[in-house]
Amino acid sequence: MIVETATISVEPGREQDFLAALEQAKEVLAQAHGWRDITVHRGIERPSVFLLAITWETLEDHTVGFRGGELFVAWRALIGPFFAEAPQVEHWTVL
Repeated sequence: MIVETATISVEPGREQDFLAALEQAKEVLAQAHGWRDITVHRGIERPSVFLLAITWETLEDHTVGFRGGELFVAWRALIGPFFAEAPQVEHWTVL
């Protein structure tokens, strides 16, 4: 099992719209092979910044299966318009 973190800066003033779109995007994500869970965190000092922690069975479930397929296209179409810049994505091993 691995955890993907994505730090997403949203255009100021569009945070609520992003959160609404993210609810739809979660339904897309839930269809992905190897997807386990997602938690969403909002910055206190920077309320336009969100941290997504997404749990996958394997790294390849995210990097190959999801990112290389149509579900990623649908996911990005829903939340991408709110990005102020490209998200910072990292992968973590659960100990």
